[in-house]
Amino acid sequence: SPTPAAPPGAVLFISADTRGYLGPCGCSENMRGGIGRAAFQVQQARQGGQPVLYIDGGNSLFGETHLKADQVPQEERKAKALADAFRTMGIAARATGELDDTRGAAFRQGLGLPEVPSGGVKVLDAGTRKVGVVAAASGEALVKASQQAREQGADFVVGLLDQPLEAAQAAAALPGLAANLVVATHSAGEFSAEENRLVRSDVPVVAVQSKGRSLLRVDLTYAPAKGAFTLQRSQGDVEREAAALEQRMALLDKEIAQPGIDPKLKALKQGKRDELAARKQGFLNAPPAPATGVNGFALRFLPLESNLPTAPDAQALVKAYDADVGQLNLAWAKEHGQDCPLPAKGQAGFVGSAVCADCHPDATAVWEGTKHHHAWETLEEVGKQHHLNCIGCHVTGWQKPGGVCRLDKVAGREDVGCESCHGPGSKHVDAPSPATIVGKPGQAVCVTCHNTENSPHFDFATYLPRILGPGHGGTGKSGQAGEPPAK
Repeated sequence: SPTPAAPPGAVLFISADTRGYLGPCGCSENMRGGIGRAAFQVQQARQGGQPVLYIDGGNSLFGETHLKADQVPQEERKAKALADAFRTMGIAARATGELDDTRGAAFRQGLGLPEVPSGGVKVLDAGTRKVGVVAAASGEALVKASQQAREQGADFVVGLLDQPLEAAQAAAALPGLAANLVVATHSAGEFSAEENRLVRSDVPVVAVQSKGRSLLRVDLTYAPAKGAFTLQRSQGDVEREAAALEQRMALLDKEIAQPGIDPKLKALKQGKRDELAARKQGFLNAPPAPATGVNGFALRFLPLESNLPTAPDAQALVKAYDADVGQLNLAWAKEHGQDCPLPAKGQAGFVGSAVCADCHPDATAVWEGTKHHHAWETLEEVGKQHHLNCIGCHVTGWQKPGGVCRLDKVAGREDVGCESCHGPGSKHVDAPSPATIVGKPGQAVCVTCHNTENSPHFDFATYLPRILGPGHGGTGKSGQAGEPPAK
């Protein structure tokens, strides 16, 4: 039988605060995000028979406002890949923020994306209605631009505010605001937007999870006659079921990430998690029931879970980036790279794990059975051993005095070695003593790499025993695969 016609309306997808992320780093299981998954969601929606508009709120091209010289080739190449991916998604409009201008306005404009300048308005066709997209850096500018959008015929107005959520809430309460929705497009810091946020008020305010981990989906439903749009405040079973599935998935994520989990049990839990994620996505992508007799809109966050499909064209852009960037970085290092400065007078320098092994064979045997010893290998397996975003946590002494500062001079410093945890060892080699080395590193050392992004389920007390063993601070086996037998 023929597919039922979609009810009158349109679908908006909104991203923001992507911070230069083409995808998650891949350090942990079930990490959200990826421009390929985002593109699939948009492209799939276009098969539903309704107009679909993809809008980016900005602060997407780069992750920091200033780059070191060695970062420039990689970050510019990444920004170009993101821009190309946006085009595969049919981007209709995007605002800009300070994280888009890291390489200057000329570079940003050269990417050829459909920009809405700060304080500007763009009105887009959305079937029988028009959607106004306005960009602003302050509440007052947002009010003015939203009024201009109405004057230009916009029926539904999206305000993209280059501010954190709290400032966006204040802007949404300003008199004269003519927006239906305000999106906070710039989180306060790198780890300030770890969750999707929706503040229900007269003008709802949203902040999308940063680093490309989620999309906001806005479903517009049209009544026969034009008029004001009303937020569908409750979607009943859909919202409750999606929230319940999210909670169950979070519990499974923590169990799957437990060090030493039995591989068969892990596979079973992963299969269950994938099943729950598919069910949740089905709920979130189902069109809402149209509001009877009124123009309505519904808001849903779409977390880009690890088991979701990717759009082949967008994923091809990511693959090309991965292939190019290692070569770019290595070439830059060979031509312009500088060795790390020597340690200051009286400070210890790095000597390498091989030197430690001469006096600490038992500890070395334990270390060789841990994942730390294979950190470099994990980068080589995915072709990212020359990616500047990754290498710092996979070699010893990266960008430290007496350490390694060049991608072409990593030999001998591969892996998370002894000195990654215990500090540079030259003074200890010259005068072996507990006073010349960090004997028992604390949690503060671990979380420099096992942070919220790379290791979201890290727990010091749980993980620590995995790297200990006889001769290395522990009495039992470390529990790592391939470890040496206990002595």
